[in-house]
Amino acid sequence: MRALLLGGAGFIGLHLARRLLADGHSVTIADDFSRGRHDFTDFTDIRSCDLTDPASYADLDPAGWDHVYLLAAVVGVRNVEADPSRVLRVNSLVALHLLDWIRPGQRLFFASTSEAYAGGVSTGLVPVPTAEDVPLVIEQVAAPRFSYAISKTFGEAAVLHSKASAVVGRFHNVYGARMGVDHVIPELSLRAMRGEDPFVLYGADQSRAFCHVDDAVEAMVRLMASPYEGVVHIGNPEETNIGDLAKLILRIAGADPAVREVPAPAGSVARRCPDISLLREVTGFVPRVGLEDGVARTFAWYREHVFQEVS
Repeated sequence: MRALLLGGAGFIGLHLARRLLADGHSVTIADDFSRGRHDFTDFTDIRSCDLTDPASYADLDPAGWDHVYLLAAVVGVRNVEADPSRVLRVNSLVALHLLDWIRPGQRLFFASTSEAYAGGVSTGLVPVPTAEDVPLVIEQVAAPRFSYAISKTFGEAAVLHSKASAVVGRFHNVYGARMGVDHVIPELSLRAMRGEDPFVLYGADQSRAFCHVDDAVEAMVRLMASPYEGVVHIGNPEETNIGDLAKLILRIAGADPAVREVPAPAGSVARRCPDISLLREVTGFVPRVGLEDGVARTFAWYREHVFQEVS
C-alpha cells in the first residue's frame, strides 16, 4: 500500500509514518517543516513544500497513492490565539487545494478536532461523553480561539462533500513523544523536571480524556482499512481531571512541591471526553495504552530529549 502524508512531519504524522513503514507500506511525506525537522533517515521519499500553494501539488501524481492523509494544519492554543487569521487561511487552503487535486473515490483521512465541541459543551447544549451526532456550536465567531474549530469544521464539510472517499477523524487530546512543549502533559512534565515550587496549576478541576499517540495511530490505520465514510472520534474515554494528572506527573518526577491552583485560561472548555462507540463498531478498536503508562513513557522521552535543551 502506498500512503501520502500531507503534514507527515508533524506530531501525529511522524508516528503514523513510522507505523506504516514498519507495516511494510510505501510512505511519502509532504510538509513545509514549519515545526522543525526530526530524524528522517528511515524515509526515502520526503517532499518539502508549501501545501497552501496549489503549485506544490504539480509534482504529486494523485494516481501514485492508495491512501492520502491530510494532517497539515496550524495547531496549538498559543498559535491559534496569536494569529487566528493564519489558522483560518492555512487550514482552509490546504484542504481546498487537496480536494482540487485528489481523484474521485480516492481514500482520504482528514484530521479534525474535539475543539469542534467546545462551544456546545460550554453552553450546555452538548453532553459529555460526547457522540459524533451532536450539534456543533461556535459561541463567538470573533473569538481567536474558535478560529481553529471553525477551520476544521469547514474542512470537514469540504471533504465530506467532495469526490473523495473520506473519513474524518476528530482527535481527542492525543499525546506522546515529539508533540512539542505547548501542550499540557509535556508542559507539566518539563516544569516538574525543573523542580518548580510552588507548582502553579491552571484549571485543576477541568477534565480531559487523553489518548496516547500509539492508540490514535492504530485507530487511523484501522479506519482507513475499513469502508467507513464520515465523522468518527479518535480517542480514549478514560477521563481524568487536570489536578489528578498533575499528581501523576509529579509522582513520576519524584517531586513534592506545594501546588497552587489558579483558574483555567479564558475560553478553555471545562470537560472533554469522547464516546467512541462508533469507532469500536466500525473497527473493533479498544485503547491499549493506559494513562499512567502513556504519561510515564512521554515523561521519559521529554526528560531524555528535551529537558536539557529547555532547562
